[in-house]
Amino acid sequence: MDETEAVQTLPGTMRAMQLAAPAAAAERPLRLVELPVPQPGPGEVLLRVRACGVCRTDLHILEGELPPHRSPVVPGHQIVGEVAALGEGVAGGAPGGAPGIAPGGEPGAPPLSLGERVGVPWLYRTCGVCRFCRSGRENLCENALFTGWDVDGGYAEYMVAPADFVYRLPEGMSDLAAAPLLCAGIIGYRCLRLVGIVGDDARLPGVGATGAASGGAAAGGGAASGDTAADDTAAGRPRLGLYGFGSAAHLCTQVALWRGWEVYAFTRDEEHRSLARELGAAWVGETWEDPGVLLDAAIVFAPAGELAVDALRRLDKGGIVALGGIYSSPIPPIDYPSIYHERVVRSVANSTRQDARELLRDAALIPVVSRVQEYELEQANEALLDLKEDRVRGSAVLRVS
Repeated sequence: MDETEAVQTLPGTMRAMQLAAPAAAAERPLRLVELPVPQPGPGEVLLRVRACGVCRTDLHILEGELPPHRSPVVPGHQIVGEVAALGEGVAGGAPGGAPGIAPGGEPGAPPLSLGERVGVPWLYRTCGVCRFCRSGRENLCENALFTGWDVDGGYAEYMVAPADFVYRLPEGMSDLAAAPLLCAGIIGYRCLRLVGIVGDDARLPGVGATGAASGGAAAGGGAASGDTAADDTAAGRPRLGLYGFGSAAHLCTQVALWRGWEVYAFTRDEEHRSLARELGAAWVGETWEDPGVLLDAAIVFAPAGELAVDALRRLDKGGIVALGGIYSSPIPPIDYPSIYHERVVRSVANSTRQDARELLRDAALIPVVSRVQEYELEQANEALLDLKEDRVRGSAVLRVS
């Protein structure tokens, strides 16, 4: 079979939900259009999209809080797809004896083949040569492209992606369950890395890769201890606060519990509080409520700057607040005593391929369970409006094909 031959005869056109210009989600600005099926170039793959997660970043693009980079654009960057065609140089035994391109930049991984299921995240491509790429910080690449912002994304039946920026997905995980891992999961994982819960520089002991968090609820379920702080039997376990309990928080909660941390969920919506309890949070309450303990780390997912200040004042000495959103309202002035004693506030920008590979590895080990609210492709506007108005419990996902 020629390396550019498709698994099946490809159509000439495809359905896509396209954004012509930013507008309020209530105006339902995405339009169902027919577009030509794109063709993969050298080093690229064509994917038949099976599912695509709906992310708050999509909402920021839709409403113009993130300025347009491409117009019109097809949003979507949590994409599960099937390899439908291979561009030049992707297949094993490439011309000139060159090796095929391994997915996700993973050394030693076999090259992609037709029919494989893969995922595409927010980070679409990096330059590989700037000072950040050369120092292992490709999430800060000076010339990065982002899926569904700089290039057309997954709110469509087909899309093209660089072969070394797509990822093989855990076997046995459904398309709908895998989709949220590709941004909500990955960015949550990077937040956990930057506050010291995962990675080689973890600040406090975790569980390694054994899969059982000592003294904690099993990841993905288990009875919560109610709306009071954990009792003395859990004394000494590090504490993580999560502000906003949407898609990313419900996924990284499971990783944090698996790593032996307690989770304290601050969220205004009762459905979200219910989900936090279901997943095993030690304490659940409103933002203004006091959990009765100091936190070792906190992650702010909600795009509200005042939450950064609230998280800071609940930190113990040496604690870290990570701001996990790509957009936020302004942060109010911070009094010096709030950051004294080596407290840290840091933003989280994008992710690296290492983050993606390690999140997918751990998601299969734990295993992480995505709570999914399903929509059809044509319902993308409704999904985004539900996300804006906090009507999504867990993750919203479009079923595309």
